[in-house]
Amino acid sequence: MSRTLSFLLFALTLTVAGRVKAQVQQITYTEPEREDGRRTNFEIIGKINGNFLVFKNNNSSNAISIYDSDMKLQQRVPLSFLPDKYINVDFVAYPEFCYLIYEYQKKSIVHCTAVKLDGQGRKVGEPIELDTTQIGFAASNKIYTTVISEDKQKIMVFKINSKNPRNFLFTTFLFDGSLQLLDRHRIYIPMEERNELFTDFQVDDDGQLVFGKYLRSGSNDYVSRVALVTKGPTADSFSVKDIGAGDRILDEIKLKVDNTNKRYILSGFYYKQRRGNIEGLYSVIWDKATNSRVEEKVTVFNDELRAQAKSSDANLRMAFNDFFIKHIVTKRDGGYLLVTESLYTTSRGNMFNRWDYMYNPAFGPGGFYSPYYYSPYYNPWSRNYGNYATRFHAENIMVLSFDAQSNLQWSAIIPKSQFDDETENLISHELVNTGGELHFLFNLYERRNMLLNDQSISPEGRVTRYPTLRNLDRGYDFMPRYGKQVSSWETIIPCLYKNYLCFAKVDFN
Repeated sequence: MSRTLSFLLFALTLTVAGRVKAQVQQITYTEPEREDGRRTNFEIIGKINGNFLVFKNNNSSNAISIYDSDMKLQQRVPLSFLPDKYINVDFVAYPEFCYLIYEYQKKSIVHCTAVKLDGQGRKVGEPIELDTTQIGFAASNKIYTTVISEDKQKIMVFKINSKNPRNFLFTTFLFDGSLQLLDRHRIYIPMEERNELFTDFQVDDDGQLVFGKYLRSGSNDYVSRVALVTKGPTADSFSVKDIGAGDRILDEIKLKVDNTNKRYILSGFYYKQRRGNIEGLYSVIWDKATNSRVEEKVTVFNDELRAQAKSSDANLRMAFNDFFIKHIVTKRDGGYLLVTESLYTTSRGNMFNRWDYMYNPAFGPGGFYSPYYYSPYYNPWSRNYGNYATRFHAENIMVLSFDAQSNLQWSAIIPKSQFDDETENLISHELVNTGGELHFLFNLYERRNMLLNDQSISPEGRVTRYPTLRNLDRGYDFMPRYGKQVSSWETIIPCLYKNYLCFAKVDFN
């Protein structure tokens, strides 16, 4: 079960005689492999034919490590067909195989190619070239972006030519689950203002591309206009609709596809004045069939909610100023959950603020421009933050539950206080949907040791703190923010052991 499946499915499991059954979490580690260290690039592919597959890149060496159910290494399969210097890789995993979609440059041509791999990491057939792009420079950033529907039966690959800053050219390729081309279009979208940007891109189960287009005003610190952009699976133009936010001063906008109810959810914090305190939440429910807004709601954060969210030394009015929306989880009845987290930085050499932090690629998509092509995403695994002594903080998690009309039903807080210097790899959390609860995995210091904690939230908003996970070895430093749920009861979390990159399977069954 994907973490994105409806939250109300939770209520169907884990109850016996009205009481919640205690879950037993078991951790199983991989053995260190001498090739893998702190500089290894990796991607957790998923669970295929009962094995767990992880892609690894060390300089020009590319391979897939295959682990069994006990996380014992079965084999390390070199990907000899993959160019030594690739620009980007994406994986689409299914129960019995996966697609590897990779991008590389040869002379002045950038190639986007796909290959099917079985559960042993072996090629099934020959690589298929999806598209090529001629450019006049050496590409260091990805040109192509891949988005996948929730049911994985629609795969869209697209590129954006931004040579004309007033009129971006989208080239979209829509494939089915067998990687058969369903649609290809070249569509222009006017960019009326210099500071117009895009939200994250998503494709729904019908193959419709959806994203937000918004204007950042002032010094790039607030949103003053938001439109929802959609392209049907065979449409030859974009539909651009203003969501009706008016003159509200909005924060970063988050978008979520609700496939069950054929709706789109847009949500963001709002202010009363520029760089003021966060006052509450602005939410819009967009109906896919009518391509119109069906619900609009402004939720004002009262003092009770602020007191629940704030850290011990925070002013009530400033309680939400460091919070960011991290996840939107849909419910089967049309409601949804917002998972927010307090994130900020401190520095002796430079003062970061919310708006600096918002564009830090570590905590979500951020746009940037190349001479000709625009990429909406940035890979956060390894970064250099300059010469400043920066401390990264990740504190309380607040979950807000809304009904189908965006009315607030309940709120719950998971208290935590995390920090690390020069890197945020060990802080923040992973969200795991086990069918009966939302689990939050994160590190906390206990008696000078950093231990992985598990706290969960039920469909009614009840918070449960589970005992220390079994088989928790103190020699491993977990990086839960890079974890990936691979089944309804299992997640894989990368970790460091004596400077070696390892992986741990957490089993909730």
